[in-house]
Amino acid sequence: MRIFDPHVHMTSRTTDDYERMYAAGVRAVVEPAFWLGQPRTNVGSFLDYFDALLGWEPYRAAQYGIRHHCTLALNPKEANDPRCAGVLDELPRYLLKDSVVAVGEVGYDSVTPEEDRVFEAQLALAEEHGLPVLVHTPHRDKAAGTRRTLDVVKGMDPGVVLVDHLNELTVGMVRDAGCWAGFSIYPDTKMDPDRMVAILKEYGTERMIVNSAADWGRSDVLKTREVGEAMLAAGFTDEDVDRVLWQNPVAFYGQSGRLHLDDVESGGDYEGNTILRGTR
Repeated sequence: MRIFDPHVHMTSRTTDDYERMYAAGVRAVVEPAFWLGQPRTNVGSFLDYFDALLGWEPYRAAQYGIRHHCTLALNPKEANDPRCAGVLDELPRYLLKDSVVAVGEVGYDSVTPEEDRVFEAQLALAEEHGLPVLVHTPHRDKAAGTRRTLDVVKGMDPGVVLVDHLNELTVGMVRDAGCWAGFSIYPDTKMDPDRMVAILKEYGTERMIVNSAADWGRSDVLKTREVGEAMLAAGFTDEDVDRVLWQNPVAFYGQSGRLHLDDVESGGDYEGNTILRGTR
């Protein structure tokens, strides 16, 4: 089973997690820029973070046989902080970087006028740079927040929009809009593997994206693998699993023209933290 985790915050995880992920079949990840758990106090702290996502984290992942890409944005939660407003001025030069495969996470947290402004500004940046968009839906009143999100992105090609953190109440409206549908699988909150399988049975596998969204809180980098196993147990085929866990994220982020997966797709292996190319 090959796995592409399209939304995981590895900067908050240990190298033990990279080893576990590789053993479970994970060969590629996308790490979206997000809130670190406490407010950033200046634009410079964002830039240091972006630099780490572009340099250090891909290097760290490569030591364990995993290809790392990222998405960059001013996240919705910090869009409300005037100290962070200058991030929008810095983003254009970062969106030119080769390993940036989308603008994200953008969208809503508390659904404020400032979040509206920042959301729309970053959608414009995505269109200007020819990048797809990863959209965060709010944790509170998710159905209303998702409807508002779809109103904002209505003028865009839905094929370049991935609306994430969905559930049974929101998947239908996103599917009707033609956008990609993202689901975060968590130990206690959000979605779990059995609920995910039920949604896949009802809606099919087209434009469906499954991620662990693992971060500094209670989460699990192997939840994508659990979904694959639950799909097989429920009668889905190996091809169905590969479509959801590999082909779909490759198709979505591949629209950036910046996915580099030749090494991991050709079956490179590693020992310890040294990758051995082409040994299979």
